[in-house]
Amino acid sequence: MKLVIITHVVHRQNKDQYFGYAPYVREMNIWLKHVDEVIVVGPFLKQEPTIIDFVYKHDKIDFRKVSNINFTSFKDSLISFFKLPVLFWQIFLAMKDADHIHLRCPGNIGLLGCFVQIFFPNKQKTAKYAGNWDPVSVQPWTYKLQKYILNNTFLTRNIKVLVYGEWENQSKNILPFFTATYSETEKEIIQKPDFNETIAFVFVGSLVVGKNPMYAIKLVQKLIANGYKATLDLYGEGIERGVLEKYIQNNQLGNHIVLQGNQNHETLKKAYQKNHFVILPSKSEGWPKALAEGMFWGCIPVASKISCIPFMLDYGNRGIMLEMDLEEDESKLSEILECEKIFFTKSKLAVEWSRNYTIDILETEIKKLLVK
Repeated sequence: MKLVIITHVVHRQNKDQYFGYAPYVREMNIWLKHVDEVIVVGPFLKQEPTIIDFVYKHDKIDFRKVSNINFTSFKDSLISFFKLPVLFWQIFLAMKDADHIHLRCPGNIGLLGCFVQIFFPNKQKTAKYAGNWDPVSVQPWTYKLQKYILNNTFLTRNIKVLVYGEWENQSKNILPFFTATYSETEKEIIQKPDFNETIAFVFVGSLVVGKNPMYAIKLVQKLIANGYKATLDLYGEGIERGVLEKYIQNNQLGNHIVLQGNQNHETLKKAYQKNHFVILPSKSEGWPKALAEGMFWGCIPVASKISCIPFMLDYGNRGIMLEMDLEEDESKLSEILECEKIFFTKSKLAVEWSRNYTIDILETEIKKLLVK
């Protein structure tokens, strides 16, 4: 079987190997184990792979470089508009060669892929919609357009669209799905430290407004001000780093809150194991892997009520759903911090839920999708 992947993920090259954003590539490598040939259509940068990149693992990869496009400004929109015919043709030729077409959405390259796949109604297809599928959520019009095309059984045929969460009034194209990071063999008992020394929070994600790391900092700051020995480690990079550094410095939080930068898979795993809470006050998510990963290691998730997060947290039974009000959210956390029994109960429930979603189970489900 020849699998064609249409993706917006930016790739890098080292010798004859191609790299991309690690969580995405790790997942795609599961798909690649069950196909004979792979064509990857995606943007490319002439840069060395970074610490958060991972290598595709397959012997027969045909990487087809395409220009990145965006529509965030008038100038970028104009440039991108003139690139569209070439991009459309590159995607068309790749799909023409495919036995199975796999779209990665939402993204601008994925949007083009949504249009081009209409010309191949008889080809087997899957689409991974990694964003928020909630039909009533506020999203960019390009995201809504991708969702409309993928959900429409006349425009999009012979496809399974993998979405996070279960939503009403969806077409037969839509299949509730999940993702995973850890395997069955990694399941082990984790003994969380008590609260005597410190109450440890971890944030994992890009340092951008959409992920809202500032709210995480302010919430932990409020706990510190109220006498709790709380710490926060933030893993990730982004354009908000300078703003966050200045805030930490101005408020003399350097002994409690640390920006750890981008780190590899093993470092993050150890961070989850030693922390009590994983916090993500994000404005938009699909299936937030940081929460599922933290829960796997007994962290209580503290997250905003968006996308499928309420389902992941069992509406508060195995986590804390943020109201995005510092007073209310600090009060919710204080209830747990004053009673370790509640913490360990929620922690146990978080572990039990997250460990239902392992790489082994994910691979079994992916194999089903690739069967003609």
